[in-house]
Amino acid sequence: MPETLSPFMAEAIRLSKLGMDRGDGGPFGAVIVQKTKIIGRGWNRVLTDKDPTAHAEITAIREACSAKGSYWLEDCRIYVNCEPCPMCLAAIYWARIRKITFAASRADAERIGFIDAELYREICLPKEQRSITVNREGRKTALKVIR
Repeated sequence: MPETLSPFMAEAIRLSKLGMDRGDGGPFGAVIVQKTKIIGRGWNRVLTDKDPTAHAEITAIREACSAKGSYWLEDCRIYVNCEPCPMCLAAIYWARIRKITFAASRADAERIGFIDAELYREICLPKEQRSITVNREGRKTALKVIR
């Protein structure tokens, strides 16, 4: 029996296929909805843009913020064809989007090579235990601006 999809999820899935067909990046699509209107669309453009941050959710957030004229999307929701990665989840929080609807899970994405579990583990580690070397420099000078 076929699944019943909302028009918003259907559009997110359509965008994921569009991006794949075009060779733009991974199989991910997203839409941002305000009330009943799509104000942001995005698909993974990592390969085309040569930008590791050009994930579907990020590109949709950028378009929605531009359309709305604000960096806050608290009255919006996001539909994504796959559960967001840590970077995209953080961007969703920063944009103040309060509702996420996703189709495929992180486990589904891991089966095709998109492994977010490593990032989730890294984030939880103390800085000195992470795989990226973290150094600190210039705190006093920086605090002249950050006050």
